[in-house]
Amino acid sequence: MFLISDLCEMLESYLEHDQVKEVYNAYLFGAEAHKGQHRLSGEPYIYHPIAVAQILAEQRMDHKTIIAAILHDVIEDTPTIKENISEMFGEDIAELVDGVSKLTQIQFETKAEQQAENIRKMMLAMTRDIRVILIKLADRLHNMRTLGHMRPDKKRRIARETLDIYVPIASRLGMNTLRVELEELGFKSMYPMRYAVLSEALKKARGNRKEIVSKIETAIKRRLFQEDLIGDVIGREKHLYSIYEKIKTRVSSLSEVFDVYAFRIVVDTVDGCYRTLGVVHNLYKPVPGKFKDYIAIPKTNGYQSLHTVLFGPYGVPIEVQIRTREMHTVAENGIAAHWRYKTGDAVGSTDHVRAREWLRNILEMQKSAGDSLEFIENLKIDLFPDEIYVFTPKGKIMEMPRGATAVDFAYAVHTDIGNSCVAVKIDRRLAPLRTPLWNGQHVEIITAPNARPNPAWLNFVITAKARSNIRHFLKNIQHDEAVNLGQRLMDKALAVFGTEFKDIPKRRMNKLLKQYGFKKPEELLADVGLGSRMAQLVARALVPEETAMTESSAGEPGSPTLTIKGTEGMLVNFAKCCHPIPGDSIVGFLSSGRGIVVHHDTCKNVGDFRKHPEKWIDVQWEEEIKGEFQVALRVDVSNQRGSLATIAASIADKGANIENVEMEEREGKYSTMNFILSVRDRQHLAQIIRHIHANRKVMRIARK
Repeated sequence: MFLISDLCEMLESYLEHDQVKEVYNAYLFGAEAHKGQHRLSGEPYIYHPIAVAQILAEQRMDHKTIIAAILHDVIEDTPTIKENISEMFGEDIAELVDGVSKLTQIQFETKAEQQAENIRKMMLAMTRDIRVILIKLADRLHNMRTLGHMRPDKKRRIARETLDIYVPIASRLGMNTLRVELEELGFKSMYPMRYAVLSEALKKARGNRKEIVSKIETAIKRRLFQEDLIGDVIGREKHLYSIYEKIKTRVSSLSEVFDVYAFRIVVDTVDGCYRTLGVVHNLYKPVPGKFKDYIAIPKTNGYQSLHTVLFGPYGVPIEVQIRTREMHTVAENGIAAHWRYKTGDAVGSTDHVRAREWLRNILEMQKSAGDSLEFIENLKIDLFPDEIYVFTPKGKIMEMPRGATAVDFAYAVHTDIGNSCVAVKIDRRLAPLRTPLWNGQHVEIITAPNARPNPAWLNFVITAKARSNIRHFLKNIQHDEAVNLGQRLMDKALAVFGTEFKDIPKRRMNKLLKQYGFKKPEELLADVGLGSRMAQLVARALVPEETAMTESSAGEPGSPTLTIKGTEGMLVNFAKCCHPIPGDSIVGFLSSGRGIVVHHDTCKNVGDFRKHPEKWIDVQWEEEIKGEFQVALRVDVSNQRGSLATIAASIADKGANIENVEMEEREGKYSTMNFILSVRDRQHLAQIIRHIHANRKVMRIARK
């Protein structure tokens, strides 16, 4: 049992006497607050906070972090409030404890939503003070060590959350020792049978490995001594979870995974690292393409090492990591290795700068996210990077996850660059925006002032920052367009009663807003524009009862028609079943969440929608309409070489774009081409049809 006396003894090795005394006072406060509370194991609850503080003391954390660790559950599990802690121990510690505390007072619809909101709260507190996540990771580690007394289903849920969220966070912060233990404990609780099988297999394989590991270790040490290089050579065993992941992802057999021998060489200087690399490459042949220099270009979490794979004796592969002692400390403890709070700020080491940059991205991501579940989805994407390095036009190195596209790169540079990008040059050549980037490429984004994100980008971007910013922009655009369309629909509906939306008395408007649960008129207009509420019904509720009665008895034959401009944006959609274009007779169908869907009045689907007459609205094209509209065209041609090229040229001659074309063969002699064209109106389409029909190869042409 780890007691407060053991903790104080550990702290005295690196903290001042007054600080240790303050930690002890925090223990007395916490013990009193948790008095009478016990864990499932039956032990007093205070043992858990002491154990969490011990984990942080092993990493030599400052006294405020230790105090916050001892008090981390008092707000959540006892009547103690934040102000009590602030009064006793200061605002800093109160903020840390509050940041770690879960949201217990708010009611959530689902457990997933509650968990997501708790993690979101913790991550936001972490952006203000990273010690919040260090305490939470230590808390999670002790909970994982003591999962034995819980129900199997609860064990699996906690283990899954640990592997999905906390392990990647520990990895991102470079805390390797803590990450490995969380992985092993999570694996053991999540898949107990698989853990047992692998553990037994590793024990059996261990006996044969010892001799080979010892021989390789001796050979490397001897060669380093000959070159006057001083370093520690450690043959290290792979962890069970990493073995499991390799088997799962690479479909490797157990013997193949166990046959990989791993060594770590720790030397004094960076120069010594590169000299050691030369030594091991002389001793055993390197495997081509398996060398990585994380010293010159560190990982996101500040990790630095040289990695290489060698052909060892007996034909076994050898994985070697070479690093300095300082790099080794950072690799094992990550951001905690340098986190000392003497003046309230961390030392400006590279890993801290990188961690801060990541936290800024998290803050930006949360501002763009619609809800907690979307935030967690984005966070998970962001926590699993496999990095590549590309160059900006000015030669700056940008780190991106593998598979990132030009759009991901644009958003990584700046949100405004992403929102306005229209094209990209990769290695000085134009390329599609969806092009995946590779190591060493030069990337230049081309922007346009009036450009805006395309919803189709969500199909290929992979970074959380790009995804959340595109969604955020599109939501705002959709809201603005919904308000504008709602205004037009309401004015059309209110015209029957001889009034407009802006002329509705404020008292009547406020009464209706309260009835519908809206705070502002814009929210009501957006609801109408999205098709979630009928404009005619809202109009009747807004006008005096006697006016509504008079007008309804007179009928609505003179009701004005909504004009379609073609520039309404996302909330006026043109049906794909009939592709209406200016000049066609059209009708509008109000679709919940999508706004208005415009159909040709002869469309075969119109009959199906007649069952909902309240959702149909009268629409017509604006007289001076501009823009391009898609139309479907079917062309039957004799099956001759060059037919497609000839017809495509005819279409281009008349200034139309081919959006898509599909070919189908009929009876060998004839082929059918199905085109989707962009045209201005019916007149433009008629010109194209006449021009295509002049081709002798064309047998028949018709609009679909």
